[in-house]
Amino acid sequence: MVAFLQAPRGSATMPYFAIHCIDKPDSGDLRAATRAAHLPHLAALGDALLVAGPLLKDDGRAMGTLMIAEFEDRDAAIAFAAADPYHLAGLFASRSITAWHKVFPAA
Repeated sequence: MVAFLQAPRGSATMPYFAIHCIDKPDSGDLRAATRAAHLPHLAALGDALLVAGPLLKDDGRAMGTLMIAEFEDRDAAIAFAAADPYHLAGLFASRSITAWHKVFPAA
């Protein structure tokens, strides 16, 4: 697991980043098999994690992942995403990491 410095939630010194991933087709079994390792990876962010969860198809099955968290910088967000057990297992067809600014609800 990769360690990351944390600042209080909403801190001006720690920008938010959205990590948006789309699963490879027919990868539900791989997602299920890797979930137990993925969840502690997210939990390690503590209060820096704003929101996380699966992206869903119309039928309710997972098709990807979205998380928004505070990181020191984009390089730290990239390193965190690269260490995600889902990524390491080859679950994702694509991944994007984008700076994000929280407006609502106000802190």
